[in-house]
Amino acid sequence: MFFISLILPEFSFFTSNGIIDYMKTCIIGLGNPGDKYKGSRHNAGFDLLDIFVKSNSLKDFTFSKNINAEISENQNIIIVKPHSFMNLSGIVVKKTIKKFGIKPENIIVIHDDIDIEIGKIKISKNRGSAGHKGIDSIIKEIGSKNFTRIRIGILPNKKPTKVDDFVLKSFNLEEKELLNNAYLKILKELNKWI
Repeated sequence: MFFISLILPEFSFFTSNGIIDYMKTCIIGLGNPGDKYKGSRHNAGFDLLDIFVKSNSLKDFTFSKNINAEISENQNIIIVKPHSFMNLSGIVVKKTIKKFGIKPENIIVIHDDIDIEIGKIKISKNRGSAGHKGIDSIIKEIGSKNFTRIRIGILPNKKPTKVDDFVLKSFNLEEKELLNNAYLKILKELNKWI
């Protein structure tokens, strides 16, 4: 049995006058925009956020031209799907946290990881990119690695030789079943912050 524990930033604190002030958390799913990439391994972050928003009846995504992202703006949670390509995700993240006044430690980034077996997830905070270009971009643009990452495993039985091509391909039926198990684990954690 797989068990995960995730500590997220606190959503609220008491001000000097005793009123609770709610802090926003930003959940960002990484992927590539466009129909061409729907359902691909690299879009696992996008797909997970679509399920999260729909299953919790959160606000629909609307496109922000200024930020270049689809955004679901809720009371305490901003959910973002960047429309820059994966390798330029940091530009969108920087604009988002500036607009909504979000600190790096209140960011959760969900993305695929070719080094993790499909069906498994890993959660980390304040870590380097481990070669993930989307994470590289975010760290560079916001000047911090002090954010939470939820990494969705997409590795099949053995690592493919042409990784760049592999991550743009769709999952087969068996892989989709394993992936759904990973999504359920993540959704269970994310549902704690609604």
